[in-house]
Amino acid sequence: MHAQVEQFLDHMAYERGLAENTRAAYASDLAAFVGFLQRSGAVRSFATVTRTHVAAFLEEQRRLGFRASTRARRLIAVKVLFAFLAAEGVVPVDVVAVLNAPAKGRVLPRTLSEQEVARLLASVAGDTALAVRDRSLLELLYACGLRVSEAVSLQVGDVRLDEGVVACIGKGDKQRLVPLGAVAAAWLRRYLAEARPRLARGNAVENTLYVTVRGARFTRQGVFAMLRKRATGAALDRSVSPHVLRHCFASHLLAHGAQIRAIQEMLGHADIATTQIYTHVDQGLVHATHARFHPRHD
Repeated sequence: MHAQVEQFLDHMAYERGLAENTRAAYASDLAAFVGFLQRSGAVRSFATVTRTHVAAFLEEQRRLGFRASTRARRLIAVKVLFAFLAAEGVVPVDVVAVLNAPAKGRVLPRTLSEQEVARLLASVAGDTALAVRDRSLLELLYACGLRVSEAVSLQVGDVRLDEGVVACIGKGDKQRLVPLGAVAAAWLRRYLAEARPRLARGNAVENTLYVTVRGARFTRQGVFAMLRKRATGAALDRSVSPHVLRHCFASHLLAHGAQIRAIQEMLGHADIATTQIYTHVDQGLVHATHARFHPRHD
C-alpha cells in the first residue's frame, strides 16, 4: 500500500504541480490512514478497503483528539487517493466517494489588538542585521497580510519601492500587488541598504528577499521561530504566528472602515466568504458601533 501511495503522490506532484508543503501534508495524512489499516490486521490491500474502514479511521482520529478540520483534510486525502486508484483500475469501485467530511464549524482565527501589534513591532529594536531584518519582515507581514509562504518566496525584484507595492505569488500561482505603506517601505529600504548585504555576504546566486545569517533563503520554520522569540520578548502571552499577523492586517483594516472587497483582493482570497471569516469584528466594537450610531439606542 505504501508503494501505491508513493505512486499517487508522484502523480499528483507531476499532474497538478503540488507545492512541496501540500505533498508533505498528503503524505502525512495518508500515512496515518495506511497505518490504521495495517493495525486493523484485516486489510492487506486498498482493493479490500470498505466505507466502514474509512469511517472507523475517522472515528479513531476523533477519539485521539484531532480537530474536525484535520479529520476533514485527511478524508479529502483519502478521497483523492481512491479516485486515483479507481481511475487506474487498482480498486474496483471508489468506496469513499459519497462520504461526507466532519462538520468543521466556524473557527475564527486568533488576533491581537492594535496596541499589542505595536508593542510587538516596537520590541524589535537595535541596529544589528538580524534586528533590522526581523523588524522589516514583521512590518511587511502586518502591512501586507501576506501568507508566510508568500513572504519567504519573495525575490528582491518583487519589492517595488518606487510604486509602494509588493508583488507576490499566492495560491493557484496568481500574482497580486499589495500596497506596502510608508512604515513598511521605510524598513524595507533600510533592510535592503544595511542588513541584507551583511547577511547575504556577497552571495550573487541567492536573490531571495529575506535571508538567514548564512545568506540562505529564510524558511517558513525560521519565520515561525523568529516570531515566537520576538513575541516572547514583547511579553505577549498569546500564541503568535505569521497567520495571526495576516488576520490582524484584515481585521484592523475592517475596523478602520476598509471595504471587504478591497481586503479580499489584498489577501488574495478567491471566495469572499473566506475573507468574512478572517475579518470578523469583535463584539466590543459591534456594541460600541451600535451605541454610537443606532437612533434607538439609549
